[in-house]
Amino acid sequence: MGFLAGATSAFAQCKDDQVLVKGGFGEAQFMIELADDAGERAQGLMNREVLARSAGMLFVFERPGTVAFWMKNTLIPLDMIFVDRTGRIQHIHSNAIPHDETPIPGGDDIFAVLEINGGLSEIYGFQVGDALQHSAFLGGPALIPCKE
Repeated sequence: MGFLAGATSAFAQCKDDQVLVKGGFGEAQFMIELADDAGERAQGLMNREVLARSAGMLFVFERPGTVAFWMKNTLIPLDMIFVDRTGRIQHIHSNAIPHDETPIPGGDDIFAVLEINGGLSEIYGFQVGDALQHSAFLGGPALIPCKE
């Protein structure tokens, strides 16, 4: 289901292929693909027919800024979780519509975007202010620090 079994340390080992989301709901872990260059971010999850429930893609930018996404050539509904440099969730867009070319704004000072299957944010209870843990946030004041 994506939830972690048992308690985890606030200083868990960060891995490039995992994101931990932590908030009032508890914790959820996703195995992710990392999109940290322009080509990977442009391709994103386009043309994929399925995405495992515990999977996602983390888009990481060189510096925080104003970002917007769209769903052109995306075949499955997605939740977009817009995150600042510290790993704190700033905005959640649920159930983005496949093939829709309408820009989906995430806000200002966005450093990363986690895309997961549409509807999961609501199922898990993710809220603005919850935090992500991933090695991408090591260069800033990560809210959930990683073990060295």
